[in-house]
Amino acid sequence: MTEPVAYVKIKNGKVYSMLRSATPNDESTAVYTAEQLHPRVKMTQKQYKEWQQVINSIYPVNLYELFNLIFNPVEHRGEYAGLRDIFSFDEGQKKLAQLWIDYDSENPEETIDIVPDMKWFVRRILPNAGGNMLYCTDEGELTYNHNKEYATQFDTKEEAEKWTNPLTEAVQLPVEGDND
Repeated sequence: MTEPVAYVKIKNGKVYSMLRSATPNDESTAVYTAEQLHPRVKMTQKQYKEWQQVINSIYPVNLYELFNLIFNPVEHRGEYAGLRDIFSFDEGQKKLAQLWIDYDSENPEETIDIVPDMKWFVRRILPNAGGNMLYCTDEGELTYNHNKEYATQFDTKEEAEKWTNPLTEAVQLPVEGDND
């Protein structure tokens, strides 16, 4: 959680606003946080690349063209499906309009939060003798590999649980990186 940027203190029936936290003996209530003031849109790396393509193309010069570019897949050969996932429906379109207004290409981290693409994997509950976690791969028979990039990936927990047995578990992990 981000640190609050303002506080309210009530003393003798009066409300006082403060920019810093009160001393340990004073009671104060957080009014809002920096994240609430400047919310960031969560995107996967793939969706962020789509966003960069959108803003670096000859379009859009206004919000109408931005919406047309993202939400008219027939005209634009079905591109930007990842962005449509984030910005569909009313709340998503409000987020898109706000991102369009606030976005600074020199400081994208102020408005966009890159989250890892998560998938479900089946792995052994205990590591092997070398201390490595083993992930289930589908090579015609049930085999295990210590390298997650060769493991079978599942979109839902239910799909992954069909492959589990008493020695394995279904876990959701980032697709990129070495996170166990």
